[in-house]
Amino acid sequence: MPGQEQEKPPATEASAAAIEDDDEPDEWDKRIFSTGCAEEPAAKPSSPPAAATPKYAKPAPRATKPAVAASTPSPAASYSDVVYQAKNIVYEDAREDGDVTDPAVVDWTRSFYGISARPVTEKQFKALMQPVDEKDIEVKPDGVIYLPEIKYRRRLNEVFGPMGWGLIPKGEAVVGDSIVTREYALIVDGRFVSQAQGENSYFSAEQLPSAVEGCKSNALMRCCKDLGIASELWDPHFVRWFKKNHMEEVWVEHVTTKKKRLQWYRKGDVDVSYPYKASK
Repeated sequence: MPGQEQEKPPATEASAAAIEDDDEPDEWDKRIFSTGCAEEPAAKPSSPPAAATPKYAKPAPRATKPAVAASTPSPAASYSDVVYQAKNIVYEDAREDGDVTDPAVVDWTRSFYGISARPVTEKQFKALMQPVDEKDIEVKPDGVIYLPEIKYRRRLNEVFGPMGWGLIPKGEAVVGDSIVTREYALIVDGRFVSQAQGENSYFSAEQLPSAVEGCKSNALMRCCKDLGIASELWDPHFVRWFKKNHMEEVWVEHVTTKKKRLQWYRKGDVDVSYPYKASK
């Protein structure tokens, strides 16, 4: 009758068997279970959806170490790096009995006694030709590279010994309007080695004594060229290589006249001094 719920017919044995068979896993179910896809994944904490990556998006660039600027200051040198320690002392082999001439006999202002009489020993030769350490080379603002005078004196002391060599003036100082010159001779073991004209500039009478002393340093550097000391500084190939790898040009401005110019400095050691300042 309408409005009354009809009773369902009792399940027959055949239908019960069909339901039972339906619960049994068939071949397809077994394949699904074997792959693990039938298991529900565990719930993950909610997180904002990731942005979809374009199919042809370029991969992110690999992180690289930033290039160091040419003028980055070099690390501070340690005490052992800046203190001189003699390593090539070879003058013991150069001393022979009766090898020293009586100084009263020779007038070194005019004499060339002992020139080319005997070469240095093999050990002395190797010490004289020892390559210059790159960190010892200084740079002038105009791009000229040089070795401080004390480096030449140390090399001479190592090879010939203190008091085994000397620099003797060949004449009086010649003073000009803004330059002073004086000729010197290098004497080693009582023998003439080389002579050179030393020169230095000055701008006032008060600077004249220092300028005369500077002539001696300049002449010593030139005399040592004949012995092969720091010969790299006279080699154009070395000069070009050093400029390319260890020097840089910097624009500077005069603090008074405001004029700009280019000056040379060592890479990583740009120190602009008065009356100039670094130009932006």
